[in-house]
Amino acid sequence: MADVIPLLQARGLKRYFGGLKAVDHVDFSLNTGEIRAIIGPNGAGKTTFVSLLSGRTQPTSGTILFDGEDVSALPAYRRVERGIAYTFQITNIYKTMSAADNVRMAVQSRLKRVHGQKPNFEGETRAALDAVGLSDRADTIAGELAYGHQRLLEIAMGVALRPKLLILDEPTQGLSDLEIENFLTLVRRIARDATVLLIEHNMHVVMSLADRITVLARGQTLAEGTPAEIRDNAEVQAAYLGS
Repeated sequence: MADVIPLLQARGLKRYFGGLKAVDHVDFSLNTGEIRAIIGPNGAGKTTFVSLLSGRTQPTSGTILFDGEDVSALPAYRRVERGIAYTFQITNIYKTMSAADNVRMAVQSRLKRVHGQKPNFEGETRAALDAVGLSDRADTIAGELAYGHQRLLEIAMGVALRPKLLILDEPTQGLSDLEIENFLTLVRRIARDATVLLIEHNMHVVMSLADRITVLARGQTLAEGTPAEIRDNAEVQAAYLGS
């Protein structure tokens, strides 16, 4: 049986800010179709790490391979073209535009690169809004949406890109309990077509969704394993989960 080639690999990844080692020699591998969670205490380097993967931040050193290609030096928009979509810890939407227009821009940015296919901007826009439960708010100005709905809108924009890899940074922040349960269903649906990598503090979400969990602490990998393995890991208990 042939070895599985990971969708994404990071080798010796480092990002230093002066004397601060935000990410310090991290090796990481993510398989196609996986739902992976990254957890760790505040200041562990989680957001810096996924910013490196998405191209929002350039590494001090190290290599990032995506779908067999070295993307280490590519800017974020080039990585989007190759199938990496990243939603921010803080909402990154166009607040003066309608929800539908926000998603439509994401659809257009993808379809303009597709040749030999008649674009269906409206159909794909509606489908992405439907996927996150915002179809009834399509005409609402994004800045007037509740914060939790703004987070869902950003996810809709990511879904509209049809990425190979969707990176979600604190996606349940600001969501109600009901919205969180709906989010779990949404991510499982997204994972049928895309690999999902999420940073998340809500351990119910992490343990419910993740196939595997990577724990970062002080910019380094502390542990990696299944939810059960991470829950029972003494080092993780001491550093993050608590006994």
